[in-house]
Amino acid sequence: MSIQARFVLQHPGFTLDVDLELPGQGVTAVFGPSGCGKTSLLRCMAGLTRTSGGHLVVNGSTWQDGTHFTPVHQRSLGYVFQEAQLFAHLSVRRNLQYGLSRVAARAQDGEWERAIELLGIAPLLERKPAGLSGGERQRVAIARALLTNPRLLLMDEPLAALDLARKNEFLPYLERLHRALDIPVLYVSHAADEVARLADHIVVMQAGRALACGPLTDTLARLDLPIAVGEDAGVVLQTVVAERDTQWNLARVEFDGGSLWVRDVGHATGQSLRVRVLARDVSVALERSEGISIQNCMPAVVDQMAKDTHPALTLTRLKIGASPMLSRLTRRSAATLELAPGKPVWVQIKAVALVG
Repeated sequence: MSIQARFVLQHPGFTLDVDLELPGQGVTAVFGPSGCGKTSLLRCMAGLTRTSGGHLVVNGSTWQDGTHFTPVHQRSLGYVFQEAQLFAHLSVRRNLQYGLSRVAARAQDGEWERAIELLGIAPLLERKPAGLSGGERQRVAIARALLTNPRLLLMDEPLAALDLARKNEFLPYLERLHRALDIPVLYVSHAADEVARLADHIVVMQAGRALACGPLTDTLARLDLPIAVGEDAGVVLQTVVAERDTQWNLARVEFDGGSLWVRDVGHATGQSLRVRVLARDVSVALERSEGISIQNCMPAVVDQMAKDTHPALTLTRLKIGASPMLSRLTRRSAATLELAPGKPVWVQIKAVALVG
């Protein structure tokens, strides 16, 4: 299963020009700065913006090609905007029933209960949108989109209008959706933390073009992309909880190449856990250090080095087994250690710096 998308669209400031093949399942993040064409891409895929010569195939169904264009209302998709587009005069229940009304009766069995449970909105059903928080409104909007039984879910920065507290409240529901849905989701964002928590695959966009498209971990570790610069540079490791140290509230997680001690957030042994490691939190040594507070120290090999945003800094990609890791160092430190591709080193990562 896959999605093939090819669009060219003229904008006043740039030209959207993308040719993508995306997974037919899981969450694909469309990542990039404001104005780079992320929303334009979603609108083309939804059929809200029509392009001549566009091409879109979703898991075997052709929605657009040189001779055919499926109208928006006939495309089996759900679209969640930055601001929840709810009917203000209707209760949450009635808003959801509107979504369900677009689905054939035979496809409605279980959809109502499933959407309400996934988004945790049972207590909200009799309330009007005006009485909901921003996060609650977005949860209702997503539930309504799911009730159309879509083959593709498009989400355009659904957290952009939320403050930090509401955003942290909302993210667990998106993570639950990620685990439960078996349809492709395109998730537009310019926030690296959202991408790290939710995405399996990523499209990195700049000035209307896709600079890269690939699995999340591998793409985040590329040094030739704008996503590698700035304070958010880092990798995401897919790990499994191997043990829990209840005395010190720590958990040891294993990944392909090593293991890390992280803060215990209550995940059971054997459970999968994503761990985000920022480049600024990774130091490099030539020998294993003893008598220090850092909990995580692992052998690695320097893989590649590149310039960073400031001339005093360098960005180094390392390999721990098969897993990539990024480290931001001063150029003086790198020169003192005589770092170069192929050199064996030790990486040190504070447990308090890791976010699961």
